[in-house]
Amino acid sequence: MKYVLISGGVVSGLGKGVTASSIGVVLKACGLRVTSIKIDPYLNIDAGTMSPFEHGEVFVLDDGGEVDLDLGNYERFLDVTLTKDNNITTGKIYQSVLEKERKGDYLGKTVQVVPHITDAIKDWIESVAVIPVDGKEGPADVCVIELGGTVGDIESMPFIEALRQLSFQVGPDNFCLIHVSLIPVLGVVGEQKTKPTQHSVRELRALGLTPHLLTSRSAEPLLESTKEKLSKFCHVPIENILNIHDVPNIWHIPLLLRNQNAHHSILQQLNLLNQATPPDLQQWTEMAETFDSLTESVRIAMVGKYVGLTDSYLSVVKALLHACVARSFKPSIDWIAASDLEDESAKSTPEAHAAAWTTLKSADCVLVPGGFGDRGVRGMMLAAKYARENNVPYLGICLGMQISVIEFARSVLGWEKANSVEFDAQTPNPVVIFMPEGSRTHMGSTMRLGSRRTLLQTSDCITSKLYGSSEYVDERHRHRYEVNPDVIGTLEEAGLQFVGKDESGKRMEILELPSHPFYVGVQFHPEFKSRPARPSALFLGLILAATGKLEAYISRQNGS
Repeated sequence: MKYVLISGGVVSGLGKGVTASSIGVVLKACGLRVTSIKIDPYLNIDAGTMSPFEHGEVFVLDDGGEVDLDLGNYERFLDVTLTKDNNITTGKIYQSVLEKERKGDYLGKTVQVVPHITDAIKDWIESVAVIPVDGKEGPADVCVIELGGTVGDIESMPFIEALRQLSFQVGPDNFCLIHVSLIPVLGVVGEQKTKPTQHSVRELRALGLTPHLLTSRSAEPLLESTKEKLSKFCHVPIENILNIHDVPNIWHIPLLLRNQNAHHSILQQLNLLNQATPPDLQQWTEMAETFDSLTESVRIAMVGKYVGLTDSYLSVVKALLHACVARSFKPSIDWIAASDLEDESAKSTPEAHAAAWTTLKSADCVLVPGGFGDRGVRGMMLAAKYARENNVPYLGICLGMQISVIEFARSVLGWEKANSVEFDAQTPNPVVIFMPEGSRTHMGSTMRLGSRRTLLQTSDCITSKLYGSSEYVDERHRHRYEVNPDVIGTLEEAGLQFVGKDESGKRMEILELPSHPFYVGVQFHPEFKSRPARPSALFLGLILAATGKLEAYISRQNGS
């Protein structure tokens, strides 16, 4: 196995994940099979219990793993299906070592960070690297490892030591270290500063790892003199100094790396030049150029709880992008804090309230994504009601589906106090209930997680026609609450139609409103399986409906 390690210096949030994904794309374009591992040095076992404000969205894998959003980037860029073991955390490593210690596996030994924790890290990397993730038999050729955080962080020290040992263990021909760093420009002088990167590389080398390539992040392309300075002081050949400057869209980054011959430097270091072919990035070039040339846009009202940090809904944003580009539109997302739509907001923050409603009413479609807790729920219901009553295309995901059920029960059935037991445990009309198999005492990994099958109840529904399937769809889930099966009959009599159910027939998965051009709610998260070249069917449907092209598209797809 060949390993490519991506580390980061100076500051966090430089785009190591996109860099790692893009390097994977370029290597894949050279005919190599690529897998990915993300190391997160935090003590949490996984990302499942973290607030989106804290760490961005929680990405869900087919096997139910709740992982860092960078694994979403890997899946989208490389078109692979990863496992929860592809995300290594300090919590997972310490848990595995402590379980062994309790079982007596280290009997007689003093259990220490070195060698026991570092050995566990190396074993984990080596065992996960050989798991095929691209649907083919046998292990990949290259494993790209992204080390989260910044070099010098106390929490990442055991990982750096383990990776130093791994590089020595596998030999120089099987290990390539790429360090991502920042080249700032001070406003007054306007000079590209290399000193932060010099210090970062010095820190890395003091820990026993020397970068083979240096990837510099900057606003503008690096000057030749800056590259020469970096080469001289960081002990990296000038041809191995790469620059990822700001680009119009991230699909340009694999092209940027290819244009700087990054693949040649990596392949040379890994002794793979004879095995690889010249990189074929025709599809990426077309996607990047198509996106840059788009002029028409679609206005999408995103009504959510975590709109202050767009990374909270990263996969939803990417799925909208994939769907829009596929139909030659540019996504124009209007972020609306759900609480700003509520009546209380009209008194406390009248300007924000008026602006939120103006934005909602000028949108071509409405999307209510997933979330937890009762903040902003009334605002989401108002958005769902507005979309339902005004024939505005609506897509509700997870909580967004439950919101549409509560709103329908209140407005159409007249159940004024209808609610989810998540928000009101004493509601007389519980239209959304806690799942019987859920845990009320433990939060981590106790939801309904991962890929589950949804059986379509009829082929004569928008969802079936968009998916091109009359039987079932497989999508990823992450929820604790579900629509109450006892009220389904009443809701359906009033016009709401549940067109997708789980294999037991009791769990509602997809709802539609046949009297509406596009009013769809899904309990699953279709955004997690959207890919640049294969947009999610439901997001595509939303954009088609928003641009008045849904009926024509469905007619063409179904040959009628």
